[in-house]
Amino acid sequence: MNELAEMISKGGPIVWVLATYSVVGVAIVLERYFLFIRMRRLPQSVTEQLGQLLVRRDAQDYVADLKGPEARIIQGMIDADRKGVKDLARVGGKVRDDELQRMALGLRTLGVLSNTAPLLGLLGTITGLIKAFIVIEEAGGRVDGQALAGGIWEAMITTDVGLSVAIPLLILLHFLEGMVDRRAQSMEQSIALLLERRSIDADSIKEKPDAAPHWEEITDGV
Repeated sequence: MNELAEMISKGGPIVWVLATYSVVGVAIVLERYFLFIRMRRLPQSVTEQLGQLLVRRDAQDYVADLKGPEARIIQGMIDADRKGVKDLARVGGKVRDDELQRMALGLRTLGVLSNTAPLLGLLGTITGLIKAFIVIEEAGGRVDGQALAGGIWEAMITTDVGLSVAIPLLILLHFLEGMVDRRAQSMEQSIALLLERRSIDADSIKEKPDAAPHWEEITDGV
């Protein structure tokens, strides 16, 4: 523990900034992860009934107690259908976008942290080397290794800490983005299943042939 504190102190102020990066990043990852864990999915019984919900009179009561992003999409589409809205796909897409925005909250910040951490480490490396060269210049080129140690320590430590912060945060960011993508696919599937019955009914109306003429009535009396 003392060695770690000593390394951080030798790394200079940039190491403290990177330490703050790591704390903020881990906090975002944990908060998002537990949010996704708490998000409920549609029960299998409801998923199997999605194609018939729009024609059920008790549809609103049937889905009223459901929780989760898919449930909110279904509730919004059913409510819009009862109000006479025709473009239910657009309603579902709007609710889906709102849910995705809520799920992605903080991921952009996590991306900024993971992408700028190596740059901060590189900045610390440059400042450390500058300090080392300043020592050499002030000593007229006659310096020992101990005099350069401070700048070299800062240069090496900041690079190491920057990469150590960036790599795990980047991996965790992709992990969380994968969870969001999978949930987005689930919401798309829910919208498609809910509209399936309506699409089939619309197609059947378009493809229904006109009634055949009753030739017996036309020729009656001829």
